[in-house]
Amino acid sequence: MEPLNTHAALLIIDMQQGMNQPALGRRNNPDAERHMQRLLDAWRRTCRPIVHVRHMSRTPGSVFWPGQPGCEFQPALQPLAHEHVVEKNVPDAFTHTGLERWLHMRSIRQLVIVGVITNNSVEASARSAGNLGFDAIVVADACYTFDQHDLTGRLWPAEDVHALSLSNLAMDYARVVGSDEVLAAV
Repeated sequence: MEPLNTHAALLIIDMQQGMNQPALGRRNNPDAERHMQRLLDAWRRTCRPIVHVRHMSRTPGSVFWPGQPGCEFQPALQPLAHEHVVEKNVPDAFTHTGLERWLHMRSIRQLVIVGVITNNSVEASARSAGNLGFDAIVVADACYTFDQHDLTGRLWPAEDVHALSLSNLAMDYARVVGSDEVLAAV
């Protein structure tokens, strides 16, 4: 992987306490948070832009309903005061958030995307990033998802859901790489 742009932004999606709810089920990639932390440390050390995305649900009773502890960022990935925070109400971090404008105002064209859920908010945001002309890079081992039932009731393991989502992104929207590759390019 070629060196990253010095203004490449790290986009950390939905790393909130609500993602630790047992009701979400079994997940893949238990080391994802460690990889996210390594990337976050590298971005902070090199003074690159960081964007923390927080999901604020419009569904009463959701763990992401405003004011609930599930909305809070996980302590290890807590934004610093000068880091940008985007609040969204739908999976896509670009929809009605001002994120695209914020990035354009800073001449940021390259995004390194991590977080959850791979096949939901990560995929939706990476698709929009690619469609909007950004150089989108999704870090496979710094994302995770959960087991998921399809419409016939079949249970798909989180590993398969994750792999298919990343494959969808790699077709047209983003480059999919590992955290070691990204860290070597910082």
